[in-house]
Amino acid sequence: MALSTPCPDPIMVEDKTGGRNAQTVAAESWHGSGADGVVVAVDDQVAREVAVALVYNGISHVVMMATPDDLEDFALGFSLSENILATAGEMYALELVASDLGIEVVMTISAERFAALKHRRRNLTGRTGCGLCGAESLREAIRPPPQVSEHVKISAGAVQTAVAQLNDWQPLQAVTGAVHGAAWCNLNGSIQLLREDVGRHNALDKLLGALHKKDSAGFTATQGFVLISSRASYEMVAKTAALGIEVLAAVSAPTTLAIQLAQRAGVTLIGFARPGRHMLYSHAQRIVPAL
Repeated sequence: MALSTPCPDPIMVEDKTGGRNAQTVAAESWHGSGADGVVVAVDDQVAREVAVALVYNGISHVVMMATPDDLEDFALGFSLSENILATAGEMYALELVASDLGIEVVMTISAERFAALKHRRRNLTGRTGCGLCGAESLREAIRPPPQVSEHVKISAGAVQTAVAQLNDWQPLQAVTGAVHGAAWCNLNGSIQLLREDVGRHNALDKLLGALHKKDSAGFTATQGFVLISSRASYEMVAKTAALGIEVLAAVSAPTTLAIQLAQRAGVTLIGFARPGRHMLYSHAQRIVPAL
């Protein structure tokens, strides 16, 4: 897949993360009340969004719109959470190839996993040629979730500790107001790692990839929980469960399908995680008043 028209060259600025994920654009700011107001020319900082193609053993599998940072983490996390890879060690090489159209993440994966991916791609071609359609595609889209273990216990206070820290860990959001964050929190609620992206799924995949890098051998899914700055949709629960993480907390609401999946997978799903409150939607036994 490719874009038909090249993107214009942006005017880059360094964001607070040290990356190049914000772009300065000219805008007009209106301030006032009712019909009265003043228009002022301003320079605004806007989050970058580019086309990112994930290429496995020479075959382009999917193109996502993403923030062009931590793409190695994104590719690994996507590959693991979408069951393209079973372990990080099945990815042998990764290279980023930039062009006017976007960025290709070119990966070399094991022959066994690549064969499984090609088989899945054949099954995703609907009989009427419409892509993801028909009973086979629905079964592929709504896959049975893996069952997570039950080792984690965290206090309600730990959830609140993580919520209170979230804004301080999102520098690109502070600059642009346009990106989501996904954070890994320890059992006390202290945020250990966070990734940002214009896409909520992308932010979570980046986090999962960062946690599962080969040099992150100390990571275990039972030593913490995930906090996301978005709503909790079906896909967010599915990606969390796929990597064995037992608790997912979301700043906004869950969907019905997310709750159903969390119940089936054994995931504790927390919604509306805000200062001073949160809601428990499934497997509430992991969240205790105090430890």
